[in-house]
Amino acid sequence: MQGAVNAFLSHGNLVKNAVLQRFRVANPVLRPILFSRFESVLSAGMEEQSFESTTISDILKAKGKGADGSWLWCTTDDTVYDAVKSMTQHNVGALVVVKPGEQKSIAGIITERDYLRKIIVQGRSSKSTKVGDIMTEENKLITVTPDTKVLQAMQLMTDKRIRHIPVIDDKEMIGMVSIGDVVRAVVTEHREELDRLNAYIQGGY
Repeated sequence: MQGAVNAFLSHGNLVKNAVLQRFRVANPVLRPILFSRFESVLSAGMEEQSFESTTISDILKAKGKGADGSWLWCTTDDTVYDAVKSMTQHNVGALVVVKPGEQKSIAGIITERDYLRKIIVQGRSSKSTKVGDIMTEENKLITVTPDTKVLQAMQLMTDKRIRHIPVIDDKEMIGMVSIGDVVRAVVTEHREELDRLNAYIQGGY
């Protein structure tokens, strides 16, 4: 996954190479012309309209309020066993942790890694250990806001080697996105960028 993320972060060359491969310019004389038109598209701001404008808010809207993983949580008093069971049932790799009775006040996050490293490896019992004992606490969390750009979030998750990141707005938890959500958003933007370049080269602009 990390390799794929790094590849997406170098999207400029990826898009350019994909366009050249797609159109298979046979005549070498035409290749400089195609490059020139490609650069004209970017300088006109087409890249800014796509990659640089997509935000975490767009991802949350695409997932929808009822999407699995968008609002899954447990409390600090729940057992690790119950938390892991919930992750398994909903096919997610992390849960937001809140204090009992305070659903929108984030206390931390518990992930599959926490379970493996702090329960399995240490030989502890998941049924007798509280989530609050092994979670990553709120003051150590890496978070984003709804206005964070998708590429910025991808870079942050790659640099910090994390796969899930809470979305905080005005100190309240409004959702969570995974590295998979971010990669899917970038893939969609790549496809749209290629479509725009295709239309431009064929006279659509």
